[in-house]
Amino acid sequence: MNTESNRVAVVHPWLPVSGHRLRKTGVFFDAVRVTEAVGEELARRLEALTNGEPGPVIGESAGCRWMYFLVAPGSSAGRSWPPGTTRLGSGGRDAYVGIPALTGVTWPLSWRCAPRQDRRLVDPDLLHGTLCAQLGWEPRPLERG
Repeated sequence: MNTESNRVAVVHPWLPVSGHRLRKTGVFFDAVRVTEAVGEELARRLEALTNGEPGPVIGESAGCRWMYFLVAPGSSAGRSWPPGTTRLGSGGRDAYVGIPALTGVTWPLSWRCAPRQDRRLVDPDLLHGTLCAQLGWEPRPLERG
């Protein structure tokens, strides 16, 4: 269930009014998916670097317990991501992410970091750099075909 701090009147066309809904990536956002163990620490680091407002991060409380960091459409492409990280969005296969409402019962999804009032998403460069540093992973140049 979402916390009181998440109950901010934010209007995004992709936010459901209640419950949760699937949204296609690459339209309003791309998503970078990591495990909960990696994602919790990553969210903490991003909060510290952004004055507590890193942008929208969704946590999943069932199944694999993934965390999804929402970035601008197309911004997850063009870089190599650490092993165990999945890029969902523009340029890949169709993918959908479950989006919880800001209030009410949204299980098994919840906002780890709520959407910002200014509508900004997670900064993809900050996300990538922070994740690579956290995991001690050196990005490789992408192969061009």
